[in-house]
Amino acid sequence: MKKTLFVLVVALAGGYAGAWFFYQQQDTSPARFTQVANHEDSVAPQAMPLPQTTTNTPAHSLQMPADFVEASKISTPSVVYIKNISEHVYRQSFMDYFFGIPGQVAETISSGSGVIFSSDGYIVTNNHVIADADRIEVIHGKKSYEAQLIGTDPSSDLAVLKIEASDLPAIPLGSSKDLQVGEWVIAVGNPFNLTSTVTGGIVSAKARALNIVKDKFPIESFIQTDAAINPGNSGGALVNIKGELVGINTAILSRTGSYAGYGFAVPVDIVKKVVSDIIKYGEVQKAFIGADVVDLDADIAHRLSLNLNDLQGVLVTRVQKGWAASRAGIKEGDIILAIDGMPVNSKAEYDEILSYRSPGDRITVTWKAGNKTKTADLVLTNREGTTGVVKTRVYTSRYLGADLEVVSKLERDMFDIDHGVKINKLYADGMLARLGLDEGFIITNINQYKIDSPEKLADVLARAYGRVRIEGVSKSGRKGYYSFYLR
Repeated sequence: MKKTLFVLVVALAGGYAGAWFFYQQQDTSPARFTQVANHEDSVAPQAMPLPQTTTNTPAHSLQMPADFVEASKISTPSVVYIKNISEHVYRQSFMDYFFGIPGQVAETISSGSGVIFSSDGYIVTNNHVIADADRIEVIHGKKSYEAQLIGTDPSSDLAVLKIEASDLPAIPLGSSKDLQVGEWVIAVGNPFNLTSTVTGGIVSAKARALNIVKDKFPIESFIQTDAAINPGNSGGALVNIKGELVGINTAILSRTGSYAGYGFAVPVDIVKKVVSDIIKYGEVQKAFIGADVVDLDADIAHRLSLNLNDLQGVLVTRVQKGWAASRAGIKEGDIILAIDGMPVNSKAEYDEILSYRSPGDRITVTWKAGNKTKTADLVLTNREGTTGVVKTRVYTSRYLGADLEVVSKLERDMFDIDHGVKINKLYADGMLARLGLDEGFIITNINQYKIDSPEKLADVLARAYGRVRIEGVSKSGRKGYYSFYLR
């Protein structure tokens, strides 16, 4: 009995001793030392430092901003739902055409988003959202408006609409120049017809080129974001945490057609210039320097035997004679380093900087020619080589089934031709489409007749009979011809 009592006492004493030792160790843990070190008048004992965070949690999830709510409240009233309504006439057979029997009219409706740019009803969206529309409907809240198309800019994939309304909640405008990689943004739009949907993320990159804009002089300098952008978001707003517009959501990079982590927006500083020009002039007044550039990388530097300590700048691949770059002394093989003191390290940055400018603006260009660094002031010009306002005159021919325009001086100099008519747009049932011509093709001659106006083109083809030879230049710059018989 005494032996058993002794064992029990020893066990209890051992338990108390173990507990005391455990709590003593807790009091000297790194967490305890960290707490002491947070007091300004205390000095932390020398102890093992806390381990750094090594999880795979994205950095932007470590500190969630509290301003998403306010940014959403500010921006969502400014984002509208856009319906693109196209009408198609279907007939049962060829006999319906022959006897003039009316066909059945069917409507095709697609949708997207838009942003209220001004309180008096100007709305910006993507060009591809309203492409080929017979009617455009804008829905804001519970109201529906018929929209007028003011103008488009295919080179930036932007379009401007106008609705008859006043006191609309125009979105506050921010600056994409000041936008930083890693900064929080939200995407506001109507994916899958779900109006006023907000998703959050960060700016993943700037000045991204995707080669998706189908235009001779595309402006591709997208803001990349991981905020979810899905079908229907096109034309919607990319907004910073102040609720300011920093971009127009335009594209996603995905193999499925739905969000896969990569969304792209046109920077708002480009949007401001495009919208302002379209409202004022009906089209964008683009400024040109007369030089083409490409990104400079190690492979190009090696092939051209460039002795470069770094790969800063963009490589000049073509200089058009008589234009601003040529007059300043810039030559093929030179490397443009900066414009107005802003470094240029990609073609996307080069295009974006020039997109802010207008014909007649003076810029300062810094470039490297061999081992020498040069600087010169240049005056930018429009596509006709002047500094005035230019307006495109589009000639639409039902017989030819095409929208046509006289080719600009810029393209004449680029392709080494002195005249021509460009096919802007083809319609499926038109003559030129049936002959196999492509959009962007420049027609210079038909059976030795010089084609220098759309009217002459239509007249010559209307009177053509037998073998016809159409000569011209493709949009890639290749000269060729089409040959066929007309009866």
